[in-house]
Amino acid sequence: MLKGLVISPPVVGRIAIGRVVEKNGKRLPEKDDQFTLTTQIWNREGWMLHPLNESLRKANTGKLRAIPVRFLFNDPDLNLRAEYSCFDRDTGRPVCVGNGETCRRAGDNGIEELPCPSPDGCAFARGGACKPYGRLNVLIGDEDEMGSFIFRTTSYNSIRALAARLHYLAAASNNLLACLPLELKLRGKSTTQSYRSAIYYVDLGVRTGSRLEAAITEARELDARRKAAGFDQQALDTAAHAGFSNGAFEESIEESAAVAEEFYPPESGDDSSRGNGHDGGHGDTPATTRPSLQNRLDRRAALLGGKAA
Repeated sequence: MLKGLVISPPVVGRIAIGRVVEKNGKRLPEKDDQFTLTTQIWNREGWMLHPLNESLRKANTGKLRAIPVRFLFNDPDLNLRAEYSCFDRDTGRPVCVGNGETCRRAGDNGIEELPCPSPDGCAFARGGACKPYGRLNVLIGDEDEMGSFIFRTTSYNSIRALAARLHYLAAASNNLLACLPLELKLRGKSTTQSYRSAIYYVDLGVRTGSRLEAAITEARELDARRKAAGFDQQALDTAAHAGFSNGAFEESIEESAAVAEEFYPPESGDDSSRGNGHDGGHGDTPATTRPSLQNRLDRRAALLGGKAA
């Protein structure tokens, strides 16, 4: 295994509740009120739609706001990875990733491990450069039992809801999360921050028309069939743990630029509220009117160094 390279679940498609659009010569994220499944191929119209996008829409009336899913792993933290992340908007590369206690920060001396006080208490993260950033991998359909769809989000509501549901369902099912028949759901709410307009976030639950007891019974039956066939779920989770711990940053160089464009767009007056799937609006301040993120971080580091001296 190549050291320094995070081995993450194979991805065959994306789940989005928004898109990147061009307005006045600028590419900006635009939120939506339904799911869209895409491939990993980009064309002039944007991300190409995945064939499952159309089949799921035919099975639903109205907008696509629920997707039947299963998970690869029993460990909730393998299915959903959420961290405080800071990306360089110029290069698209991750600069600093932390969990509220410790962080890995890229600098002139390589990657350093430092304390992480969370964005609200971190001088390095001032100005909205650092946000919670979550990646959820799910299985959709039966064609590829190891090929997942990935949902990326900077929404506090989505990350909080998904993390709680995953841990609760794992506990309630006696650690059979990977066998539960579940459903991603798009929920709406209004807050003072959204000026009482509807915002949407992603939640998780048992499939429509079923109950938790029935889902657990189905999960136990599937688990028994898998064990009889020789399927080792514990070994799969262990392999995933080793893959995630093999590198510093999960996003690869080729993916990070698209992630920064979609979730860390050029700064406006309220940068923390923007991003695909985030609970907020989108600013439209041109990037050319602001200094680059790297320049701001360099100046901040110099200022902090001067204070320390």
